[in-house]
Amino acid sequence: MNSFIEIGDRRIGDGYPTFIIAELSANHLNSFDIAVDTIHAMKECGADAVKFQTYTPDTITIDSSNDYFQIKQGTIWDGTNLYELYKDAFMPWDWQPKLKTIAEDLGLIMFSSPFDKTSVDFLESMDVPAYKIASFEITDIPLIEYVASKGKPVIISTGIAELCDIELAVKTCNRVGNNQIAFLKCTSSYPAPFEEINLKVIPHLNETFNQVVGLSDHTLGNSVAVASIALGANIIEKHFILDRSMGGPDSEFSMEPGEFKVMVDSVREVEKALGKVTYELTEKAAISRDFKRSLFVVEDVKQGELFTMDNVKSIRPGFGLHPKYLNCILGRTVKQTITRGTPLSWDLI
Repeated sequence: MNSFIEIGDRRIGDGYPTFIIAELSANHLNSFDIAVDTIHAMKECGADAVKFQTYTPDTITIDSSNDYFQIKQGTIWDGTNLYELYKDAFMPWDWQPKLKTIAEDLGLIMFSSPFDKTSVDFLESMDVPAYKIASFEITDIPLIEYVASKGKPVIISTGIAELCDIELAVKTCNRVGNNQIAFLKCTSSYPAPFEEINLKVIPHLNETFNQVVGLSDHTLGNSVAVASIALGANIIEKHFILDRSMGGPDSEFSMEPGEFKVMVDSVREVEKALGKVTYELTEKAAISRDFKRSLFVVEDVKQGELFTMDNVKSIRPGFGLHPKYLNCILGRTVKQTITRGTPLSWDLI
């Protein structure tokens, strides 16, 4: 695979720590102070990066009340139209340079999802280190090409993508000389049901496209995110909110700080547990081999008697002969008197 991408001072890929992104999205609730407090909480909970969304309602859709623009697909946003949703959810652009400075002062990487060329240009003026293509923009090839042309890593969610869409996105980035691509397996359902996640797509994406792969997760809880690490995810993205009771367009599928912290800690534990392919025993495991099975004399026997199934057994601990020699020993003569509990050795036969 493309072994890693670099965002800021971070290498992301196999052999490197999982890159954990806290998605702010609409969870600022139109308050700059809430946005600041949320970024501080993200850092405290172990996030590596904070991601914004850079759009206005007019850069992502048009103000229309006709039927095409009504949300009625069985989502948590049904009953409104696209323009009104994005008008409520978008983050004012003049906040974003200030919030980027706050995030970076805390040691967080900040980047964003642009939704048109003007937002890309704006983010370039902020010198963001990477870009995120949202799930619903994977078919916007002109946007992907423009983003990729900036020469920075491009993280692409696959939520509504068919395989051909992913192939075209890769070709588009490559066409402008950009191979710094990562794909996030994503299920565009909010919140996403477990039976629709299909985590097995993660290793398939890795094998098929030879790129860094991760997960953008909209399920409730942390089990899917943690499990994805064992399947090769190098990036985890989760929506973050200070308190779901605050409400807002994304509150239902966002993680509160305590939940996010548990997820981060669990991911770090799984990283350690995955380790590497090795059959070399650790120091503690080598000591534990003392308790393996071995052959012991389990009855007092006298010189000249025969070893039998009654007086020799394979038991713990492991200080006698290997149990594989049992059949070779049975019926052979005892060389000297042996007391019960003596490990069997060749000099006793």
